Amino acid sequence: MNLVRSFLAICVMALCLAEPASAQRDPILVPEVSQHEVQVRQGFVGTELLLFGAILDPSGARAGRDYEIVVVLKGPTGAIRVREKERIGGIWINATTTDFRSAPSFFAVASSAPISEIVDERTAAIYELGLGFIQLSPTGTIDPEEQTKFTEGLVDLRQREGLYKEDMGGVQINEQVLYQARISLPSNVQTGTYTAETFAITRGRVIASAIAEVEVRKVGFERFVEVFSQKQAFFYGLIAVFLSIFMGWMAGRVFAMM
Repeated sequence: MNLVRSFLAICVMALCLAEPASAQRDPILVPEVSQHEVQVRQGFVGTELLLFGAILDPSGARAGRDYEIVVVLKGPTGAIRVREKERIGGIWINATTTDFRSAPSFFAVASSAPISEIVDERTAAIYELGLGFIQLSPTGTIDPEEQTKFTEGLVDLRQREGLYKEDMGGVQINEQVLYQARISLPSNVQTGTYTAETFAITRGRVIASAIAEVEVRKVGFERFVEVFSQKQAFFYGLIAVFLSIFMGWMAGRVFAMM
């Protein structure tokens, strides 16, 4: 809490040095993250990010009373293929598939109140305020019902993996100015740049937004392996095949001696 209070003091000082309140109409939203870099080492079990900040109304009103806050933490996006399995003749096989161009590797939403009580569905879809409003950008022509089925399947899968989550009521607004939310990153997060976008909403309208970034990167031996696999893909593949053969041979020898 001391970190948050110190942050508020800095924000108030900056507001005092800014242009006169009468010259501004929109509130000032200043976000911050407890750590801007997450280091993934051997034995990494995940971490928790504290996303906090302040919404300052230049008119002098205590902004927190009239505004709701929504925080969206999104990981690197990438193309993904989703397959649907069907049981035919007692065997599960891949049936239909669809491709998405920009599925986020991680997606979490925290809000000070249920999204349905803050904005309408159109606004929620524009700003991706919830798991039901993720913009995945499917490729090619696909039936709307099929698209909905595959989208829900992908979201459900990543929810079970701990990569997609939402917490309605997960944002706390303190002293009518400060806000904070805690979002956990699981051990299987993808490395890259994560964006934490904060939205201030009143009367169903987004009136301010701001972005903070978090870098998730591997360090130590894990970083060496990642860089080597990217820059020396051929030799990395040969080593992987050799290790697989060697471990299989060792396992056979062990079982033969028992």
